[in-house]
Amino acid sequence: MRRTLHPAWGVAAVAFVALVMAAGFRSITGVLLIPLHEEFGWSHETIGLAVALNLLCFGLGAPFAAGLIEQFGVRRVVTVSLAAIAGSALLTIGMTETWQLFLLWGLVNGAATGAISVPLAAIVANRWFVARRGLVTGLMTASYASGQLVFLPVLAWLAGFDWRWAALAVAGVALLLVLPTVLRFMHDNPADVGVVPYGADETWQPPPAAAPAFGAAFDALGIAVRSRTFWLLAGTFFVCGATTNGLVSTHLIPAAHDHGITQVTAAGLLALIGLFDIVGTTASGWLTDRYDPRKLLLAYYGLRGASLLALPLAFDSAYAAMIAFSVVYGLDWVATVPPTSALTTAAFPAHAGIVFAWIFSAHQLGAATAAWGAGLVRTATGEYTVAFLAAGALALVAAAAVLLVVGKRPAPATPVAPLMS
Repeated sequence: MRRTLHPAWGVAAVAFVALVMAAGFRSITGVLLIPLHEEFGWSHETIGLAVALNLLCFGLGAPFAAGLIEQFGVRRVVTVSLAAIAGSALLTIGMTETWQLFLLWGLVNGAATGAISVPLAAIVANRWFVARRGLVTGLMTASYASGQLVFLPVLAWLAGFDWRWAALAVAGVALLLVLPTVLRFMHDNPADVGVVPYGADETWQPPPAAAPAFGAAFDALGIAVRSRTFWLLAGTFFVCGATTNGLVSTHLIPAAHDHGITQVTAAGLLALIGLFDIVGTTASGWLTDRYDPRKLLLAYYGLRGASLLALPLAFDSAYAAMIAFSVVYGLDWVATVPPTSALTTAAFPAHAGIVFAWIFSAHQLGAATAAWGAGLVRTATGEYTVAFLAAGALALVAAAAVLLVVGKRPAPATPVAPLMS
């Protein structure tokens, strides 16, 4: 009998594309910082505050994005989000005032890209996969984290001619490439195409309908806040966001520019971080299935702290030092996600998804704080050194804090099934 590829892999591929592109759309704010500063005279602090709003809207929407998808379907939510991203990018071309930056790239772009983020990866994996679910989740999570970095060289190159070309590229890709792909190939549930999830047998039954989005989100939060584990995981993930999206993703390019490194070259360093992030995050998922997640987080945050403390020296050293920083930092970029998710599941098994979404909100709150704070440091001191050193110290504190989490070894990995069915 002829065997065909299960439709779940096609849906996962479309979600992969949407996640990568949405991450690239969100990360354009880091490319715009220098051109906007040079054209309009807006300070690093002001632009950093707009990026902070972007990250805040992105993160605070996470607990509710999953509920919206449950209520309206993946295709509808992703379609509306892509239209909002494209519209905000097109309107940005005529921007002349800071309030327009805050509205378009801060509020609209942040909320729209937040709907196409980590919660989407989890929903697609849980709906469409029984076998290989962890692998699919890890790959899509890595794709999202890397997507915000690997497109930066192209966007930086376009911004070198005029930053408006970069904004126009975002709108064009969203409308002409990603949106038609989603409308043509994305399906909400396996039942829509007459199949069961990948790896399920004939006895499989769909899970009960989810509770109303807002009620379930706040109910889970009410349970979580009474646990020390929640605060430890949220606090360390706050540091994770501050040291990645908030600081390095947003301010590495202008910091490198301060040291005579061109914007395109600095964007290439971020792209290198993104490439090695795929390796690091995928490996972290494999390690999390086999080792104590707390010890993994101790190693990840410790390595991250040491890297940030060494970064000011790397700027003033040979270019090879910056390449070494990018490789090391890339392996650790979001390697924290699988062990943090595993600890959340162990502590809150009945509400793991929503509780992790709230912890992810803490991640983005940390990113927003660092995006604004590092810009403030640059405006006040004329350089980023204090911001990088403070972030390195915070990462070392997070490394020690994870040892206070009460955890247990994860359950054995789910048996795999063949790719074809």
